[in-house]
Amino acid sequence: MPSRRRFETRAIHDGQAPDPATGAVIPPIYQTATYAQDAPEVHKGYDYSRTANPTRAALETCLASLEDGQFGLAFASGMAAIATTAYLLNPGEHVVAPDDVYGGTHRLFVQVLRRYGLEVSFVDMTDLTRVEAALTAKTRLVLVETPTNPYLKILDIAAVAELAHSRDALVVVDNTFATPYLQRPLGLGADMVVHSTTKYLGGHSDVVGGAVVTSSRDVYETLKFHQNAAGAVPGPFDCWLVLRGIRTLALRMDRHCANAQRVAESLRGHAAVQGVFYPGLPDHPGHALAARQMAGFGGMVSFTLHGGDPAARRVAAGLRVFTLAESLGGVESLVDHPASMTHATLTGSPLQVDPGLLRLSVGIEHVEDLIGDLAQALGKAE
Repeated sequence: MPSRRRFETRAIHDGQAPDPATGAVIPPIYQTATYAQDAPEVHKGYDYSRTANPTRAALETCLASLEDGQFGLAFASGMAAIATTAYLLNPGEHVVAPDDVYGGTHRLFVQVLRRYGLEVSFVDMTDLTRVEAALTAKTRLVLVETPTNPYLKILDIAAVAELAHSRDALVVVDNTFATPYLQRPLGLGADMVVHSTTKYLGGHSDVVGGAVVTSSRDVYETLKFHQNAAGAVPGPFDCWLVLRGIRTLALRMDRHCANAQRVAESLRGHAAVQGVFYPGLPDHPGHALAARQMAGFGGMVSFTLHGGDPAARRVAAGLRVFTLAESLGGVESLVDHPASMTHATLTGSPLQVDPGLLRLSVGIEHVEDLIGDLAQALGKAE
């Protein structure tokens, strides 16, 4: 028997041993706010569920295992997870982030954290010379998102980490699009990994959550303190839902990847389509890097239309299998118009998204139904 169990086995078993009290195979939902103590400061490891909860502990253990990390922390949302990493910084310090980043992340750093003295620079991280030029004596955190949202750029985690560490900056990678099944940033030099567990980890569009994983005890202790102090923690049922989703993550990601590849290929030759962004296509600028850095190319596909914003809106409204909705990573296929939905806060900024762009979260339905749905909707692009 191998000393290190494979990913699929860990996803089902790590942190999820049968309940010792009853033998229940599935971890219990400890739906409690507080815990009986034998005496002041004498308890069974739990005193209040904001601080710790057994169901949350099971999820945190599993997440750490899947990311090949030592410590996991669960949060009420992906944004709560990213915001908590910012608690590692002090006023006057500097963050470097991608110029193609989720709109909520941009909003957090620009509209919230700048008010507290943090500075942020958004740069094209596919160009390492620009990353290096953006680093200053005050840079303490480099945020990497790969594949990026929504243009699906591929960033070189190891190279960016090397540059950041040369300036004593920490590196946090948003691994939401790839999941630990396809990409493990800690092994490539990152100090932290963040997730919106709402997405592929939960996998069924029925829970909102976030996570941070690290192998640094110092980083973990600081984040753990702020997790408790700020209190943006998930409830036990939310943790249980994410654990349930993780059990089928490997199977789902294989199907997401296979479907997305076919969808991207079908879009590339359509007369109404201007450009297709998917790292699995050989002509994608990050294809070779993605093939080295990832175990698959993911389930997200973006494309632009010759007719711009009006065409994009017509196609989005005309889809029948794909649902027009924000979020991603569920078993069902979704279409998003980033310029007016997930990335609307970027309008008017240098990071503004092309209004002719649509982002697809390719689900696990039969791929021919997905391709057919896109074909009929693209017929309405003119």
